[in-house]
Amino acid sequence: MDKIPELKLTQMKKSVQNLGSSTEKFGDVTLGRFLIARSMDPNKAAKMFVSWQKWRGSFVPLGVVPDSEVVDELEAKKIYLQGLCVDGHPVVVVKACKHYPAKDQPQFKKFVVHLLDKTIARGFKGKEIGNEKLVAVLDLDQIGYKNVDARGIITGFQFLQAYYPERLQKCYILNMPWFFVSVWKMISRFLEKATLEKIVIVSKEEEKKQFISEVGEDALPEEYGGRAKLVALQDVVLSPLED
Repeated sequence: MDKIPELKLTQMKKSVQNLGSSTEKFGDVTLGRFLIARSMDPNKAAKMFVSWQKWRGSFVPLGVVPDSEVVDELEAKKIYLQGLCVDGHPVVVVKACKHYPAKDQPQFKKFVVHLLDKTIARGFKGKEIGNEKLVAVLDLDQIGYKNVDARGIITGFQFLQAYYPERLQKCYILNMPWFFVSVWKMISRFLEKATLEKIVIVSKEEEKKQFISEVGEDALPEEYGGRAKLVALQDVVLSPLED
């Protein structure tokens, strides 16, 4: 992340105060993500930040969504949390063929927060700095119509856009079947330009080589050209944070 101008940070902090909130517990690096997401407009960044604080307070009152609240989604073993990519970002793999549209939308939304929080925390070096990002791999291999969940994918990306600004480094989509192309076009309409620019549909041989080199063989599972084993999200135990 480029250095954020001090003036913009000062203006944003003042604007947050004017909205009746505080930036006291958050470092400049965290605030900088909101500024970047709102094209360096301090007032818009402040509104986004306050909105995020309110959402976080009501949706994640404990600070985390524990495994016990998302048992059904975890049992599907469709999300895998790998090591760090070449640039040091945690890699999360989604196997769409193991996913079915959720009957319980509130629990699914909690699951999205659970997996995003845990993936980002995988990149903490003892404590959170505020600029940690994640790399996502969405594998559409062997999906059928029963696995297609446009609403679920849109929810995931919209949570990233609204509540996790500048947390997505890149999203690679693998093995997209022909019938999913029209679904993806529809999903794309709900995504911001900045998000779409971070999504790479991997199909050609050259793109596959680039994907492997960018993610790195140490983090990438064997089936995608790496050396790692797949590790289910719930099997990853994170180190406790420093005080």
